[in-house]
Amino acid sequence: MKLIARCAALASLSAALSLVSLPALAQTLNYLGQQIVPTSAVFRGVPVGGLSSIDYVPATGRYLAISDDRSDRGPARFYELALDLSKFRRSATPGDAGVSWVNMTTILDLDGQPFGRNMVDPESLRLDARRNLIYWSNEGQRSSAGFQNPTVRRMTPDGKPAGEFPVPVYYHPSGSAGGLAAGDVGVYNNLAFESVALTPDGKTLWTMTENGLAQDSLPTAVGRGSRARMLSFDLDSGKAGAEYVYEVGPVPFPPAKAGDFATNGVPDMLALSDHEFIVIERAYAVGAQTPGIAALTKLPTSNTIKLFLVDTRGATDVAGWTSIKGREVTPVKRTLLMDLSSLKNDDGSILALDNIEGLTFGPVVNGKRTLILVSDNNFNPAQFTQFVALTIE
Repeated sequence: MKLIARCAALASLSAALSLVSLPALAQTLNYLGQQIVPTSAVFRGVPVGGLSSIDYVPATGRYLAISDDRSDRGPARFYELALDLSKFRRSATPGDAGVSWVNMTTILDLDGQPFGRNMVDPESLRLDARRNLIYWSNEGQRSSAGFQNPTVRRMTPDGKPAGEFPVPVYYHPSGSAGGLAAGDVGVYNNLAFESVALTPDGKTLWTMTENGLAQDSLPTAVGRGSRARMLSFDLDSGKAGAEYVYEVGPVPFPPAKAGDFATNGVPDMLALSDHEFIVIERAYAVGAQTPGIAALTKLPTSNTIKLFLVDTRGATDVAGWTSIKGREVTPVKRTLLMDLSSLKNDDGSILALDNIEGLTFGPVVNGKRTLILVSDNNFNPAQFTQFVALTIE
């Protein structure tokens, strides 16, 4: 692949793009437009979808996006793609012009082989041009079908394994499949590592559980938040470092029927400095009457997407704490940056938001820096792959 061309220039440009002050961001985010790729899209004979992460590569002007596919519809993989932001539209039916698929790379296991079915759950990736590596997270599993530990791994740009970071054992699921029984430990199912962020100084990788650990707090619900953990790794030594508590908000909308599925969690974050981040909180409740009507179904998407500013300064470092339950902990500072339900298309309609799970800085457009978001369509015909572009004035 040609992703690592001009590594030194890429590294310095990536750092420059990331150094944005939090107050400035809070005042100047604006909706540039969106594009929507139908779930029927196919590239190289494999369905395109499940895009749960996106990362901009300034050296090429393209993006990397990992597919949240447990090797069901194709191999565990990531894509290289191009986005022409000049074709993005503030429209409920913008089309997919300007979205082009360039390459698809199979992710290999630690033995250098393609992953077997249901043996991995890829969720996030970031390119480290300085080290010629891609870091990616695997959510693991906690269910009656079996337990798999969440992992954060390295790979080369051609998908070959290059090692694994040592995740503390108290993240490993043990006990009951539901994680709600006394003595249960580790991540809940489908609520583990969905994010990877690299600090602009190139020293630290951060990931976060989507909700709390079983021994720390219950998962989110309507009227109830959850205490997720942010976990860091030193990129030179590979060792786990500081660890903080992030308080995920409650599910903001109830499901249409009491007792139906509802969740809120953290699917991605973007590092602005060694202590500042933009974090996505993505909520979903079955049949919830959320703002915005999807053009495909003529119904609300039942998703709520919010961006938060996070500062770890002053937070309690809980590294090595098997449980935080009953202990005095100062969480990271969390400030609402934007509720994307406030965005409107040119005709006045509210932007309908699908399952937004990825976030990256994009290129400079007309002198303005951009933020790019992408949705994971879950390979569901009623959903869609959505790219949303915001400008920072």
